[in-house]
Amino acid sequence: MELTEKTLSSEKIFDGHILHIRRDTVELPDGSQSFREVVDHPGGVCVLALDDQNQALLVSQYRYPYEKVLREIPAGKLEYGEDPAAAAIRELQEETGAVAGDFRSLGELYPSPGYCGEIIRMYLARDLTFGEAHLDEDEFLNLERVPFDQLVEQVLSGEIKDAKTIAAVLKGKLLLLL
Repeated sequence: MELTEKTLSSEKIFDGHILHIRRDTVELPDGSQSFREVVDHPGGVCVLALDDQNQALLVSQYRYPYEKVLREIPAGKLEYGEDPAAAAIRELQEETGAVAGDFRSLGELYPSPGYCGEIIRMYLARDLTFGEAHLDEDEFLNLERVPFDQLVEQVLSGEIKDAKTIAAVLKGKLLLLL
């Protein structure tokens, strides 16, 4: 069965600084019509950074939608059209002061494909050297180092709830075992 939906029309609902929301009328595979509300987002990057002691760099920051502080790997939003690898290198340095000698892709993550077009590109950074962090003016966070195996256990126990951190940590763990 063909599963593709055809867009018949599109209406802007909200046009914000980061998020753009539209309501599309679509033709379903059986020929009937339905609606899709879609959040357009420029995407983001995240970096699983491991130091020479095999400790992961984590940042703790307040996340307004959840009204609590979350522990996550360094990450950031892309500008439309920005190179994801360059953005990841920048975000790692800005949030942690780290620069990686070994930097590789861990692939892509679709965090909420039912309504959002965001794609998060994940990276693994190793062979780190450290300088000064340069946070954005509206960014407040604490940096910590956690032994990687302990971080894997925190992911598995549910202590870490951030999807991009969970995916990057588990992918990193599997790839590092090979």
